[in-house]
Amino acid sequence: MPRLSRAWRSRITWYPGDWIWPSLLALVIALLAGIGAAAFVSHDETRAAYLIGTSPVGALPATTAPYGETTLTTTTPTTTTPTQTSPQSTAPSPVPAAPLTLKAWPAGRSGWTVVLQALPTSNGRPFALAQARAAVHSGLQDVGIIDSSQFSSLHPGYFILFTGIYSSFDDADTGATTARSHGYPRAYPRQITP
Repeated sequence: MPRLSRAWRSRITWYPGDWIWPSLLALVIALLAGIGAAAFVSHDETRAAYLIGTSPVGALPATTAPYGETTLTTTTPTTTTPTQTSPQSTAPSPVPAAPLTLKAWPAGRSGWTVVLQALPTSNGRPFALAQARAAVHSGLQDVGIIDSSQFSSLHPGYFILFTGIYSSFDDADTGATTARSHGYPRAYPRQITP
């Protein structure tokens, strides 16, 4: 601080005191933290739109199928061809993806499951559906989404991405090990109570 004090006085005759240096350091740290927080929030808000916007199948509308399961239907993206005359392409047209069937939690039933992710409802259901599709593509079976506000054992405000419905903790713990081997290192067993 003495060196900084001398440098200040050599350029500016008025010197506020040694308290200025810790204050300036705190200001710089607060500024950097604010910039980091703004970048994080900006990235978090655009992530859902990015996943849906870059998905080859577009947005995934949900319809209710028999037995309470949710079926995701996909739409094939359309492309426009230029008005110039060009040789005919022999490329086959894209084949629409098969519908994705999600597991629904049985109404009024308590049990155990494996929680893959807790997704804030503020990100929207389409984001949760995109995450469910990724879980199915990773090889997991019986993947579903439940709204945590409908269950007393869960903290409200989240879409819970789960896999499997089990009657015991041991079975759910085994399922969590399987989920971890499929790319979900934070998967854990959780009791679900209506």
